[in-house]
Amino acid sequence: MLVVISPAKKLDENCDLDVISKFTVPPYLESSKKIIKALRGYSADNLSKLMNTSEKISELNYNRNIKWSLPFNKSNSLQALLMFKGDVYKGISVKDFNKDDFLFAQKSLRILSGLYGILKPLDLIQPYRLEMGTQLQIGKHRNLYDFWGDEITNILNSDKNNDYLINLASVEYFKSINVDNLKSKLINVSFKEKRDGKYKIIAIYSKRARGLMSRYIIKNKIIDPKSLKKFNLEDYKFNKTLSSDSDLVFTR
Repeated sequence: MLVVISPAKKLDENCDLDVISKFTVPPYLESSKKIIKALRGYSADNLSKLMNTSEKISELNYNRNIKWSLPFNKSNSLQALLMFKGDVYKGISVKDFNKDDFLFAQKSLRILSGLYGILKPLDLIQPYRLEMGTQLQIGKHRNLYDFWGDEITNILNSDKNNDYLINLASVEYFKSINVDNLKSKLINVSFKEKRDGKYKIIAIYSKRARGLMSRYIIKNKIIDPKSLKKFNLEDYKFNKTLSSDSDLVFTR
């Protein structure tokens, strides 16, 4: 069973957790290098227009693009699961993870990324901001979906734990996976809040809940999708009425 999640815009470049020293290297760094080369063709002002970001954020990421360099090592990079800090990652909350938790995450969790394609939690990364939906042209490729093509799907298909793929990613990032070519049985997971008598997906809560589910899987070492139905963190409960075999819905 593999779980896919989205990355985060917010980063912690100085995370000082020393529980896990193990690290791995992203599989597509040469492809990442091509993307960085394309990004370096943009001034900070043009990055702002490309990514629809403020002047401050654009300047920050312009400098990140300039500093990005190979090879990756512990002096210039950090494991992905330690660097990403956003609503999903607040839900995962690695601060109390032990070594076994990190090693289980390494086997079971995958992070989709505009720059790196797909990451294992302990893959080293350097700071960046590049959403998968960004209309960045790289050579003959009109955008990042076109650039990555089937590469992300191929990595998932080659994993020995690929009987089931649990989708905890956003729509934007999950589109980078070619579902038609996926060998795994796909299970989508969603989280809904009751408002005015109806269940609705509310983005800020949904992001955190996807992180909570990831945490639940890692902490309980879950390898069977049926066990996901027992998820009950922060008052969420499995809603059998709204669910199907391929779509698990949790409500509160």
